[in-house]
Amino acid sequence: QVQLVESGGGLVQAGGSLRLSCAASGLTFSRYAMGWFRQAPGKERDFVAAISWSGGTTYYADSVKGRFTISRDNAKNTVYLQMNSLKPEDTAVYYCAATKVLTTTPSSDYWGQGTQVTVSS
Repeated sequence: QVQLVESGGGLVQAGGSLRLSCAASGLTFSRYAMGWFRQAPGKERDFVAAISWSGGTTYYADSVKGRFTISRDNAKNTVYLQMNSLKPEDTAVYYCAATKVLTTTPSSDYWGQGTQVTVSS
């Protein structure tokens, strides 16, 4: 059974930082591209960042470029999202996703349960 478990969300002031983690089990982690998506209340689930199975290729949404960094540790079956210079508009539930093909669309094979990130102004 595949499980993706996010952690690291919380409440932070604007300008602050958070690091999200997503621990994967039940799949061959190093064969999957990983991504982060987010969904604010009343809005669609949006792409945030993605990383290839090797970590050699990364993609970012324009809204987070230069502020967020995605990385992975295949030895720990974990993907990370370092979020700096957070803004109130970053407030959302953040989801981890695993997919066989690197993608920026919310069409992944597996999803985590999500972790809430709230940025106060």
